[in-house]
Amino acid sequence: MIIRPIAPTDLDTLHQIAIESGPGFTSLMPDRDALARKIEHSMASFRRAVTEPGDEHYLFVLEDEATGDIMGTTGIEASAGHTRPLYHFHRNTVTHHSRDLGLRRSVETLTRCNHYSGCSEICSLYLRPEFRRANAGKLLSRVRFLFMALHPERFSETVIAEMRGVSDSSGQSPFWDWLKAHFVDMEFASATSLVGSGYTDFIEELMPAHPLYTCLMSPEARAVISQVHAHTRPALHMLEAEGFRHKGLVDLFDAGPTVECALSDIRSVRGSQSWQIEVDAGPATQFRQRARERIATPLLITNTGTAGFRATVVTGAEIRSGTHTLCLSPEQARDLDLEQGGTCLALSLINSLPNATADLNPIRPEIHYAH
Repeated sequence: MIIRPIAPTDLDTLHQIAIESGPGFTSLMPDRDALARKIEHSMASFRRAVTEPGDEHYLFVLEDEATGDIMGTTGIEASAGHTRPLYHFHRNTVTHHSRDLGLRRSVETLTRCNHYSGCSEICSLYLRPEFRRANAGKLLSRVRFLFMALHPERFSETVIAEMRGVSDSSGQSPFWDWLKAHFVDMEFASATSLVGSGYTDFIEELMPAHPLYTCLMSPEARAVISQVHAHTRPALHMLEAEGFRHKGLVDLFDAGPTVECALSDIRSVRGSQSWQIEVDAGPATQFRQRARERIATPLLITNTGTAGFRATVVTGAEIRSGTHTLCLSPEQARDLDLEQGGTCLALSLINSLPNATADLNPIRPEIHYAH
């Protein structure tokens, strides 16, 4: 499995993924022209010299190198709300109190806002059902954090993820059904399609700007606020393990939760380490075998490029004992576009890396967080 930046030849598969993922997946809509522009924008973003986050969008694909099949996608928006507002509902509690009558009542409200303007957003994570296998989901999710750790100047200090809310097999959202009945006479798929295409003017024109009392909503709508789609639960659990937390912001259309975390606090960012590469040139000598230490847990390994970025999962990798050298086969080095003596970034997908890498800690802030 190889992660790489998306290319024009991936358009047909990307269009198929946009169809498969359904109407609630607004970051990929089944419009070939729009998807072609997204690919072109992504390629330009990878090539661009960046000193601070702007309108860059980085879209990656997961490829089965043996067959050439595209297994899934994952992406990062460098600065959400940069070119158009990013709207949410903010969950809040309002208390009505009469001192004279001695009465008090607290009620929950939803208020439209664009709180997350300028934050980096991870998005577009989709693993096609027929390609679900060991470590594929982890690779798609966590590779974004290693790319951000390598290039922090390209991203905001706050990272968010909008989680897909509850909808049924036909794409109907209980939350949107209530909004449609009272405010916007439009089908859920039509509304999400407009947002996915970049048109958000109708939100200001038609969506309520005043607080909505959730106690006045239908029980079905109220029950799904801050809840995620069944297919999104694994992704949410992975993000929570990374340190992401929900702080009351939900999607305007399906009420799915948005979670956030400081870039420097993300577990994979803190746990990733730089290694020097040694490429095996042939059968190991007895001395070299003794000098190696095998890592039993799978490692997510990336090169340090941008337009030439590559990542994969390696099981049974070896390191030089007492050094910061990671040993790769010629095939692994070729797949990752790494050379003898080059540098990679590695992250254990299960446990911490061996203690031999402890000396790396003093230089990691320079590698990962310098702007």
